Amino acid sequence: MSRLPILDEAALTPKQRQVFDAIANGPRGTVVGPLRVWLQSPGLAERAQALGQYARYDSVLPMHLSELAILVTARIWSSGFEWSHHAPIALASGVPADAVTAIGLGRRFQFDDAQMQAVFDFAVDLHRDRRVGDAAYAAALSALGQEACVDLVGICGYYTLISMTINTFDVPDGDGPRLPTLDGPVSDYFRT
Repeated sequence: MSRLPILDEAALTPKQRQVFDAIANGPRGTVVGPLRVWLQSPGLAERAQALGQYARYDSVLPMHLSELAILVTARIWSSGFEWSHHAPIALASGVPADAVTAIGLGRRFQFDDAQMQAVFDFAVDLHRDRRVGDAAYAAALSALGQEACVDLVGICGYYTLISMTINTFDVPDGDGPRLPTLDGPVSDYFRT
């Protein structure tokens, strides 16, 4: 049984059309993947896409840091669609290729950049352990500041919602790189 709802663009309700057009005419420029699923509930789609626009394009974190957090989220949730779309963006924005490879394999990575390390450790703790440890929080606060820490939680939360949608409704991965399949529980990710 296919769980992926079909969105007939020619038969959108007025509310769906309003949200669809807002997404298509915004910085994303297209309505794909989980955004199409959300349009089955236009009230959710309207609010979630606005949060997503802030998380992806307007937060205080520069693109390479937000993309790093998105990749950690995609790995934790084994979200192939998110990985295939954001791994190339992360690479283009300055996330090192060996870091992207390590994240895909659920491995720890040591960055040369204190801000990137802080984002990585914060996002790993938050997703894997369901809280941010004192050391990771202190490092992020020092390297990024309070507003960025709040935005980082928002980015991780938003992309968790995206990943839940992708995984629940079997959204296909897309044409980008494939996320490696890992064995073992999420609690083991990024331990080594």
